[in-house]
Amino acid sequence: MERKVEIYGTLGPACSSEETLLQMFQAGLTGMRLNLSHTGLRESADIVNHFRQAAQAAKIYPQLLIDMQGPELRVGDLENGLVLEPDTTVSLTAVGKEYSASFACSVPVPQPVISALKAGDEILLNDGKLLFIAAEVYEDYAVCKVVRGGVLTGHKSVKIVGKQVEMPVLTDHDLKNIRLASEYGVTGLMQPFVRNGQDLAHVRELLMQNGAGQVKIFAKIENRAALAELDSIIKEADVIIIARGDLGNDMDLWELPAVQKDIEAACKSADKPFIVVTQMLASMEENPVPTRAEVSDIFNAVTDGAYGVMITGESAVGKYPVEAVRYLANTANKAAAWMEISKNK
Repeated sequence: MERKVEIYGTLGPACSSEETLLQMFQAGLTGMRLNLSHTGLRESADIVNHFRQAAQAAKIYPQLLIDMQGPELRVGDLENGLVLEPDTTVSLTAVGKEYSASFACSVPVPQPVISALKAGDEILLNDGKLLFIAAEVYEDYAVCKVVRGGVLTGHKSVKIVGKQVEMPVLTDHDLKNIRLASEYGVTGLMQPFVRNGQDLAHVRELLMQNGAGQVKIFAKIENRAALAELDSIIKEADVIIIARGDLGNDMDLWELPAVQKDIEAACKSADKPFIVVTQMLASMEENPVPTRAEVSDIFNAVTDGAYGVMITGESAVGKYPVEAVRYLANTANKAAAWMEISKNK
């Protein structure tokens, strides 16, 4: 019997209508991720309702995964975004603090980021698209040089290269959404930046306490700290997510494929389902057809044993959400069929 591969997209403006979501289900979609890092279930009620109605029309019982804030560090509110040019100087300022007018602009970040910084530290923002170097660090702000610039909007990721900044497992914002999980039909919780199995045991306890004990825990492997505790994480998780975005920020990119293979092998050894995510069809945010490399990446993830594959920006903000799901599903299904044929040869 041919193996079923779960096909996940990400909810967002590009696929907010019931009509588009229905077409995505018809193209092979089986579930959706809802990023709650800077919004909530109540605020997302309309798009979740459209998702449910489209699934019902397609006669599919869908999975709805909520991606939490967790211990991930993020930029604060930036109403209009910032255009940051290389070789300019900016301030990283603790959220809620004033910054000196001598700087052209300031990027708000959580206070623990400032507290952990030392002069010379490298800071990655927006999944590594932007790179700063700290020049001077003070109590509430740091003077930084922009090495790799670009456009920065609010709530993007922040990482100090080579440092682990301690944050709570779940935020108050996360707990509010957990209390609404059953009401909104949530089937899975994606826990970011899992550090060890104890993190997940705590999350499961909170789910039980808040009437969401049926919700499965999807543990996102996003840094070296998680790799060091992979066995305990696999034991406590329902599903492992190989989140190659932040994971790739924590190592040289040429190391990432081998690390992905190692996580896959550990999951298969423990009979734990896993999902591969990040840039699977990144070119389709702008183009109607993917690259050959992207299609091969999907195929290889499935033949390596992935229980599911997921796209993010491709469906949330891309120009071709339906086509992206079609390529994702068709490639994954072709991989599953090839595995069945190969097994029977």
